[in-house]
Amino acid sequence: MRLKLSAQQLREGKLVAYPTEAVWGLGCDPLNPHAVSDLLALKGRSASKGFILIAADFGQIEPFLDIASEPMKNKLLASWPGPVTWIVPTAPETPTWLRGDRNTLAVRVTAHPVAAALCNAFGGAIVSTSANPSGVKPAKTQLKARIYFHGVQLNFLPGSVGGLDRPTAIFDARNGSKLR
Repeated sequence: MRLKLSAQQLREGKLVAYPTEAVWGLGCDPLNPHAVSDLLALKGRSASKGFILIAADFGQIEPFLDIASEPMKNKLLASWPGPVTWIVPTAPETPTWLRGDRNTLAVRVTAHPVAAALCNAFGGAIVSTSANPSGVKPAKTQLKARIYFHGVQLNFLPGSVGGLDRPTAIFDARNGSKLR
Protein backbone atom coordinates (compact mmCIF):
# COMPACT_ATOMS: atom_id res chain seq x y z
CA MET A 1 0.00 0.00 0.00
CA ARG A 2 2.77 2.45 0.89
CA LEU A 3 4.58 1.62 -2.34
CA LYS A 4 1.54 2.49 -4.47
CA LEU A 5 1.03 5.69 -2.47
CA SER A 6 4.67 6.69 -2.95
CA ALA A 7 4.51 6.03 -6.69
CA GLN A 8 1.34 8.12 -6.92
CA GLN A 9 2.99 10.91 -4.96
CA LEU A 10 5.93 10.88 -7.37
CA ARG A 11 3.49 11.22 -10.28
CA GLU A 12 1.87 14.17 -8.42
CA GLY A 13 5.22 15.97 -8.14
CA LYS A 14 5.85 15.17 -4.49
CA LEU A 15 9.03 13.93 -2.83
CA VAL A 16 9.42 10.53 -1.18
CA ALA A 17 12.01 8.97 1.15
CA TYR A 18 13.28 5.40 0.83
CA PRO A 19 16.27 3.22 1.72
CA THR A 20 19.07 2.62 -0.80
CA GLU A 21 22.22 0.50 -0.80
CA ALA A 22 24.07 2.72 1.69
CA VAL A 23 21.93 5.65 2.89
CA TRP A 24 18.36 6.89 2.96
CA GLY A 25 17.36 8.63 -0.23
CA LEU A 26 14.99 11.35 -1.33
CA GLY A 27 13.45 11.04 -4.75
CA CYS A 28 11.15 12.68 -7.25
CA ASP A 29 9.95 12.47 -10.83
CA PRO A 30 12.96 13.43 -12.99
CA LEU A 31 10.76 14.99 -15.67
CA ASN A 32 8.93 17.29 -13.27
CA PRO A 33 10.98 20.53 -12.94
CA HIS A 34 8.86 21.71 -9.99
CA ALA A 35 9.52 18.49 -8.05
CA VAL A 36 13.26 18.77 -8.77
CA SER A 37 13.19 22.41 -7.66
CA ASP A 38 11.43 21.41 -4.44
CA LEU A 39 14.08 18.76 -3.82
CA LEU A 40 16.90 21.26 -4.39
CA ALA A 41 15.25 23.72 -1.97
CA LEU A 42 14.67 21.05 0.68
CA LYS A 43 18.30 19.98 0.62
CA GLY A 44 19.75 23.46 0.09
CA ARG A 45 21.61 22.04 -2.90
CA SER A 46 22.97 23.87 -5.93
CA ALA A 47 21.22 23.13 -9.23
CA SER A 48 24.61 23.13 -10.97
CA LYS A 49 25.61 19.80 -9.39
CA GLY A 50 23.09 17.61 -11.20
CA PHE A 51 21.54 14.45 -9.79
CA ILE A 52 21.72 10.68 -9.80
CA LEU A 53 18.90 8.77 -11.45
CA ILE A 54 18.17 5.30 -10.17
CA ALA A 55 16.17 2.66 -11.98
CA ALA A 56 15.01 -0.92 -11.60
CA ASP A 57 16.34 -1.83 -15.05
CA PHE A 58 18.43 -0.31 -17.82
CA GLY A 59 15.41 0.46 -19.99
CA GLN A 60 14.19 2.99 -17.41
CA ILE A 61 17.34 5.14 -17.69
CA GLU A 62 18.32 4.54 -21.30
CA PRO A 63 16.19 7.41 -22.73
CA PHE A 64 18.27 9.91 -20.69
CA LEU A 65 21.61 8.66 -22.02
CA ASP A 66 23.74 8.95 -25.14
CA ILE A 67 25.80 5.78 -25.07
CA ALA A 68 28.48 6.14 -27.69
CA SER A 69 29.48 2.50 -28.02
CA GLU A 70 28.44 -1.06 -27.38
CA PRO A 71 31.49 -1.63 -25.11
CA MET A 72 30.36 1.30 -22.90
CA LYS A 73 26.86 -0.14 -22.66
CA ASN A 74 28.23 -3.60 -21.86
CA LYS A 75 30.42 -2.12 -19.11
CA LEU A 76 27.35 -0.57 -17.47
CA LEU A 77 25.20 -3.66 -17.83
CA ALA A 78 27.93 -5.90 -16.37
CA SER A 79 27.85 -3.91 -13.11
CA TRP A 80 24.06 -3.78 -12.70
CA PRO A 81 21.91 -4.21 -10.83
CA GLY A 82 24.28 -3.24 -8.08
CA PRO A 83 25.86 -0.48 -6.04
CA VAL A 84 27.78 1.11 -8.92
CA THR A 85 26.94 4.57 -10.22
CA TRP A 86 28.18 5.61 -13.65
CA ILE A 87 28.66 9.07 -15.14
CA VAL A 88 27.35 8.79 -18.71
CA PRO A 89 26.92 11.32 -21.54
CA THR A 90 23.35 12.56 -21.75
CA ALA A 91 20.91 12.42 -24.60
CA PRO A 92 20.37 15.91 -26.10
CA GLU A 93 16.85 16.13 -24.67
CA THR A 94 17.89 15.36 -21.09
CA PRO A 95 16.74 18.33 -19.00
CA THR A 96 19.37 20.67 -17.60
CA TRP A 97 17.70 20.45 -14.18
CA LEU A 98 18.93 16.82 -14.04
CA ARG A 99 22.44 17.20 -15.39
CA GLY A 100 23.29 20.57 -13.88
CA ASP A 101 26.07 22.37 -15.70
CA ARG A 102 27.39 19.15 -17.27
CA ASN A 103 26.62 17.12 -20.38
CA THR A 104 26.68 13.93 -18.32
CA LEU A 105 24.34 12.25 -15.86
CA ALA A 106 24.97 9.94 -12.92
CA VAL A 107 22.89 6.75 -13.21
CA ARG A 108 22.48 3.46 -11.36
CA VAL A 109 20.34 0.36 -11.75
CA THR A 110 19.76 -0.29 -8.09
CA ALA A 111 19.89 -3.69 -6.44
CA HIS A 112 18.09 -2.43 -3.33
CA PRO A 113 14.68 -4.15 -3.30
CA VAL A 114 12.71 -1.17 -1.94
CA ALA A 115 14.31 1.39 -4.26
CA ALA A 116 13.87 -0.92 -7.27
CA ALA A 117 10.24 -1.63 -6.32
CA LEU A 118 9.60 2.12 -6.10
CA CYS A 119 11.00 2.65 -9.62
CA ASN A 120 8.85 -0.19 -10.95
CA ALA A 121 5.71 1.10 -9.20
CA PHE A 122 6.40 4.60 -10.54
CA GLY A 123 7.06 3.20 -14.01
CA GLY A 124 10.52 4.64 -14.59
CA ALA A 125 13.70 6.11 -13.23
CA ILE A 126 13.60 8.54 -10.32
CA VAL A 127 15.91 11.26 -9.08
CA SER A 128 17.79 9.91 -6.09
CA THR A 129 19.79 11.98 -3.65
CA SER A 130 20.84 11.34 -0.08
CA ALA A 131 18.31 12.23 2.62
CA ASN A 132 20.19 15.04 4.33
CA PRO A 133 20.57 18.78 4.09
CA SER A 134 23.49 19.71 1.85
CA GLY A 135 26.79 19.55 3.74
CA VAL A 136 25.44 17.28 6.50
CA LYS A 137 26.22 13.57 6.91
CA PRO A 138 23.71 11.37 4.96
CA ALA A 139 21.04 9.58 6.98
CA LYS A 140 21.74 5.88 7.52
CA THR A 141 18.40 5.30 9.27
CA GLN A 142 14.82 6.33 8.69
CA LEU A 143 14.81 8.01 12.11
CA LYS A 144 17.79 10.20 11.18
CA ALA A 145 16.12 11.18 7.88
CA ARG A 146 12.93 12.04 9.79
CA ILE A 147 14.93 14.19 12.20
CA TYR A 148 16.64 16.03 9.33
CA PHE A 149 13.31 16.80 7.68
CA HIS A 150 11.07 17.17 10.71
CA GLY A 151 7.94 19.04 9.75
CA VAL A 152 8.31 18.27 6.03
CA GLN A 153 5.51 16.16 4.59
CA LEU A 154 7.30 13.11 3.18
CA ASN A 155 6.11 9.55 2.67
CA PHE A 156 8.75 7.19 4.08
CA LEU A 157 8.81 3.71 2.60
CA PRO A 158 9.53 0.95 5.11
CA GLY A 159 12.90 -0.80 5.06
CA SER A 160 16.52 -0.34 5.92
CA VAL A 161 19.63 0.52 3.95
CA GLY A 162 21.69 -2.19 2.29
CA GLY A 163 25.04 -3.36 3.54
CA LEU A 164 27.32 -0.63 2.17
CA ASP A 165 29.34 1.41 4.66
CA ARG A 166 29.57 4.41 2.34
CA PRO A 167 27.69 5.75 -0.69
CA THR A 168 28.03 3.83 -3.95
CA ALA A 169 31.19 3.99 -6.01
CA ILE A 170 31.02 6.38 -8.98
CA PHE A 171 32.85 5.69 -12.24
CA ASP A 172 33.15 7.66 -15.47
CA ALA A 173 31.75 5.48 -18.28
CA ARG A 174 33.85 7.29 -20.88
CA ASN A 175 37.20 6.22 -19.46
CA GLY A 176 36.48 3.89 -16.52
CA SER A 177 38.12 6.14 -13.93
CA LYS A 178 36.84 5.97 -10.36
CA LEU A 179 35.50 9.33 -9.15
CA ARG A 180 34.31 8.26 -5.69
